Amino acid sequence: MFGLLKRQGKVYTEIVPDCSKATLQGIIRGHVEPSSAIHSDGWRGYGGLVDIGFDKRFRVRHGENEFANGEKHINGIESFRGYAERRLAKFDGVAKHTFYLHLKETEFRFNHRRDNLYREILKLLRLNPL
Repeated sequence: MFGLLKRQGKVYTEIVPDCSKATLQGIIRGHVEPSSAIHSDGWRGYGGLVDIGFDKRFRVRHGENEFANGEKHINGIESFRGYAERRLAKFDGVAKHTFYLHLKETEFRFNHRRDNLYREILKLLRLNPL
């Protein structure tokens, strides 16, 4: 699983086959404007982002016990990860073929955590009747 979070915005998740540089950079290219500042941990899959046009990349070095340095942190996506783990733990495991649906539901709930979910779902149903 891979996730992107726009600060003060919404999270986007995707199930990935691997955490290679090619896979992660492909997703980042498809969902992030090159002028955006990217904050990440030191995972080697993020290496080379500057080479493909993402000039503003900031790292936190968890391996060196650095978790935040002013505006340089990944607390938002870490918050989503914790939220997803707590939400999915209550199922005591989910089938591989339904994991995507559980993940996307969790993404929706996280993105609308300050909204009235009942009203949000009604809006969606009005726009997309069953």
